[in-house]
Amino acid sequence: MADLVVLTGVTAGDMLAAVVAEAGGKLLGWTATQVDHQPGRRTTVSYAATVSWPDGIRDEVLAASSGRLPEGAVRVSDGTTEVGVWRFPFDPDLPGLARALDPVRARVLIEATGLAVGGDVTIRTRAYRPRRRAVVEVRLPGHRRVFVKVVRPALAKELHHRHRITPTAPESLGWTDDGLVLLAGLPGRTLREKLLDHKEVDPRSVVEALDSLPWELADGERGPTWGQKAPHYAGVVGAVAPHLAPRARAIAEKVFHDRPEGPDVPVHGDFYENQLIIHNGHARLLDIDTAGRGERLDDAACLLGHLAVLAQTRPDHATHITAVHDQLEAHFADCLDPAALRRRTAAVVLSLATGPYRVQEENWLRNTELRIELAESSLP
Repeated sequence: MADLVVLTGVTAGDMLAAVVAEAGGKLLGWTATQVDHQPGRRTTVSYAATVSWPDGIRDEVLAASSGRLPEGAVRVSDGTTEVGVWRFPFDPDLPGLARALDPVRARVLIEATGLAVGGDVTIRTRAYRPRRRAVVEVRLPGHRRVFVKVVRPALAKELHHRHRITPTAPESLGWTDDGLVLLAGLPGRTLREKLLDHKEVDPRSVVEALDSLPWELADGERGPTWGQKAPHYAGVVGAVAPHLAPRARAIAEKVFHDRPEGPDVPVHGDFYENQLIIHNGHARLLDIDTAGRGERLDDAACLLGHLAVLAQTRPDHATHITAVHDQLEAHFADCLDPAALRRRTAAVVLSLATGPYRVQEENWLRNTELRIELAESSLP
């Protein structure tokens, strides 16, 4: 817990101010925007900051991490806990990020794949998880798009290969030694967008997208299931909201299992409504970084758990989202154990109970409790 206090408490401002001052700036304000707390391992935090530099005042994204620190981070210590600090996009674990965000260099990258650009490009950061990954959208003339996935360099070649062998994933146009994978944009809308527009979804297309995962992705060892990861998420909830710890632990105990509950198959690993893009009634997969060997129960439960949370957080669309959730659950239950599916769904919702704190929602404590309640109600 010491690192969590250092990185999110009032002393975090002093730490950030010292690092900014060393770089020649003055910290005018800051707020934590994302907290990834892994008890016993490390905590990583990103901050929205306002900094006065010699050439003017700018909004910046800063990040800091405890635990095993990457080379290139500025190291700061309070005498007990040492942390590393950096400024976006100079993430020491994602050395290709700065290049992906430079329009000139991004254009050179895309043209090197053989794709004709035909004019200037514009850049937009779509996602950033410090030390883990980023997604950069590059808009080309003619409403074309290329997405640059930024990962740790050692992962880029394998991710490129995964996209090349998965027919329903975006085509990989190439990869680089500094951790960039260039992915062709797909037509269509995400399942989330369609749900919020009150559109119907064919459950068969969802299952067909999972069925498209090649068996080659399941060559490795079986990963832990959502049920087996539940004690970890219960620990995260307990660390940030101690009064919810007993309830979180009780859920984890009910969903945990020490032996397989289904056959080994290729799984997506992070299968939720924003990972599915639908065009002309056909569903395709987006990120396949986490694909591997597992149980179909996990992918089905991941989607159902996310939809349950989406219905909770979007009450104005809850009736339609719940109807689609129930339709998908019935479809999955035709070939999966319904009780195991509900336990696994509860495990997913428990994992999502860490979300409000991670993204620093204004009412994160109450929203965490609501997700604990939802996990409890998901149990068979």
